[in-house]
Amino acid sequence: MTSSELETPPLDTARRLAERGDLDGAAAILSELAADPDEPDRAQAAVGLAVVLEERGDVEAARAAARTALATGHPEYASQAACHLAQGFEREGRAEQARAAWQAVLGVGAAAYVPLARLALARLAVRAQDLEEAERELRAAMAAGDGEVAALAAQELADLLMEHGEPEAAAELLLDALEAVPEEETPGLRVRLGIAHLELACAEFAETVEGGADAQTSALAIELLARTLPLRGRDDDAGRVWSYGLEHADETLAAEVRLRYQRDT
Repeated sequence: MTSSELETPPLDTARRLAERGDLDGAAAILSELAADPDEPDRAQAAVGLAVVLEERGDVEAARAAARTALATGHPEYASQAACHLAQGFEREGRAEQARAAWQAVLGVGAAAYVPLARLALARLAVRAQDLEEAERELRAAMAAGDGEVAALAAQELADLLMEHGEPEAAAELLLDALEAVPEEETPGLRVRLGIAHLELACAEFAETVEGGADAQTSALAIELLARTLPLRGRDDDAGRVWSYGLEHADETLAAEVRLRYQRDT
């Protein structure tokens, strides 16, 4: 071994070995560092060991290494270790363990990782159909200080609100988010806002029809509703709206709808 190799920090040596595919050699160095409570780079070594062991296929040993890093409380590497655990549990469908690991990220409190943890907890809540918890976590992600994550959380929350019949709340949320996030994060929010407005328009058209307006106004509302619904992927609903108008007992209304419908034929 050359003098330059002797002077190379062990962590760098382990990284180079891992990059060359020598996972056993890297694991041996990292294991020694992670086992020493007085080693200043213990947390980083333990995270590296977790990654190497997982690549080697030793999942449980990788998790033990990640827990070693987590126990150090190091802001950066304990957070990385908790994320490593959480993502592994999610891949395996172990929701409760994943939730606990993401909560551990919050417990460490490193600002760079909190928004991602909030977003992940919201994702788990949606899968569990706990919509109140999902909304709380998404709002917390929006407030956590990361513009990119805030925009993504706002989009996901808006989708959730629209899926559950609250387009007005979704539109208000998106307008607030557009004021708060960086300009480069706004395109997705603007698209969602347009979708929310489509949903609101559909609700207004439907209410007009149900409210018993005059034949010409009702026919216009039926046409607008039937032509807007496909934009939301609701072709079957659009067909039912046309049928409602074409078969209406009010002959004047049915004739008005027929004229509008036949513009496509």
